[in-house]
Amino acid sequence: MRSMLKGSIGTIVGETTPLDFKFQINRQVGRGTYVKARADGRDWILAQVEDVKRSNAAYSMSQLGGHQKDYVAVELMIAEARVIGIGENGRLRAPTCPARPGEQVFVADEKLIKSALGLSKGDLYIGLLKGYDIRVELDANSLVQKHCSVLAKTGSGKSYTAAVILEELLDKKVALLIIDPHGEYASMKDPNREGDFSKFKVKPSGYDVVVYTPADMLTNPRADRPFRFEGLNLNARELAKMIPHESSSGQLGLLYEAISALRSETDAYTLEDIIDQVVRSNSKIKWNLVNHLESLMELGIFSGTATPLSDLLRPGKASVIDMTGILPELQSMIVARLLSEVFEARKRRQISPGMVVVEEAHNYIPERGTGNAASTSIVRTIAAEGRKFGLGLMVISQRPARVDKNVISQCNTQIIMRVTNPNDLKALSKGLEGMTSDLEEEIKRLPPGVAMLVSNEIERPVTVAIRPRKSRHGGVSTNIVAREKAPKPGSGERPAKGTARGRSSAPKRKDGDGKGGGILNRVLGARQA
Repeated sequence: MRSMLKGSIGTIVGETTPLDFKFQINRQVGRGTYVKARADGRDWILAQVEDVKRSNAAYSMSQLGGHQKDYVAVELMIAEARVIGIGENGRLRAPTCPARPGEQVFVADEKLIKSALGLSKGDLYIGLLKGYDIRVELDANSLVQKHCSVLAKTGSGKSYTAAVILEELLDKKVALLIIDPHGEYASMKDPNREGDFSKFKVKPSGYDVVVYTPADMLTNPRADRPFRFEGLNLNARELAKMIPHESSSGQLGLLYEAISALRSETDAYTLEDIIDQVVRSNSKIKWNLVNHLESLMELGIFSGTATPLSDLLRPGKASVIDMTGILPELQSMIVARLLSEVFEARKRRQISPGMVVVEEAHNYIPERGTGNAASTSIVRTIAAEGRKFGLGLMVISQRPARVDKNVISQCNTQIIMRVTNPNDLKALSKGLEGMTSDLEEEIKRLPPGVAMLVSNEIERPVTVAIRPRKSRHGGVSTNIVAREKAPKPGSGERPAKGTARGRSSAPKRKDGDGKGGGILNRVLGARQA
């Protein structure tokens, strides 16, 4: 065996292939470490340690037999490395010959790692390569044009990570339209006050965000403006998108007849006029249709001044459609109508290019067999055709198995945080190219704040420590049980009466009497404080 070179962390041993090799370790090396070794004495092979094993022949099961004191304990540390490629003139090529046993192995330098993995050609800074001080940067145009998904189990940081990407896009003057079921993204207006900003070299910042509500401002007082559709002279096709898919063809036919009759009588009609026309029908199925139409009218989505589409997509600004207080089935209908109008306007170049962000995507584009949503068709269309018209898509979900696989497969950039559910892991395996059992195991072990980045723009999946948000995080869980604050030592203070043993000293709040609202309360759901 060759003499050990300065800086070497080990020596290649045993059988090697163009895809992997093993090396005996002489220093501490952990899983995930990037290493390099000479390829035929010239170019560098870049590889990554996938496993580390410790062995000692003196303590093998076949030799023990009660006589272990007769053996000398010689311990070996062997690392298994997966070859990524050979660095050559700033590019990466697949090796054709295996590494030579006896070659020295070194820790890979940052320049080789960045150039070989393709991390040095982006302009969206999302974090640091795990275990290294290497910035991971994605290409903004590629991410928007070829779509992106953020997938993780609850509590792993998916919404936080998504917001990091959105901040970078806003810094690049990309227009954003965010479908937000829980009102998490309004907090992007405010600078963040928590995080290791010095390590990741970022500064707190707030962003230009306008929050719209399809409900009324009393239901969602956090919103800046109401969101409304044009309510005058609705045609049957537009209105049909706002009616549940399970509605019978007879009800849809009745809707067409009512609107046709109104057009023959007047030049201007409203949703209320359509309802009155349907009521006049002799059909026995009219009342179910009337119920759907009245729900839309009471929601108010077609009342007042319509929200201009040009206001929703503005360069460097984010428009948030906050669905707080809207029933799930109505949410998908609103999203279906909204995205259909946005897509058509973008095809005619009437609005700015930008990106549509769909949070809790399993509710709006469910996988077949897991549910139905009126918005599925248009989101699929944007995923398939949006690139041609300058309309990108980001989908975010905690349940990958319940998201439409046609949409996930169209996302060129996948950001995956910790996932442990077997069905979700299986769905990831089907939807992502190059997913292996080793990657599945790594995804199950990812700590909070660390993501697996999979993209056609980089040579292989990498793990990234996500940078702190510049803006405040709005998705923090609410504590149900208050923790008692311990008195300072020597202060002589005692816990306030009523706070010990889980009792709260806070005054009880009286709720409203619940009167009034009728159908409106059923449509809007429980009013939030």
